[in-house]
Amino acid sequence: MLSSMLSTVSSTMSAASTMSAASTTSGVSTFVTVGVSEISVISVICLIALLSASEILSASSHWNRRLSTMLNLAIVPMVLTFFLIVGYKVVAVVGT
Repeated sequence: MLSSMLSTVSSTMSAASTMSAASTTSGVSTFVTVGVSEISVISVICLIALLSASEILSASSHWNRRLSTMLNLAIVPMVLTFFLIVGYKVVAVVGT
């Protein structure tokens, strides 16, 4: 189950990099406007998936210290990214 979740996250992240590369050719201003929205949605979905996996696996017999460390290494940067996205959106709303 965990390997299928990790492969889904991996394929989502590779799709995000492909979308980002395609967006850069259309111009920097378009990339900033469209790219941040696409990446923010993908980041939030990945964060929700990782937090859900952590909660579900912590209640199972497969939970151990190594799995906890692996998930935390993935969750911490996603939480920081989430706060940066929220900050960006707040600045965009306040600045308008």
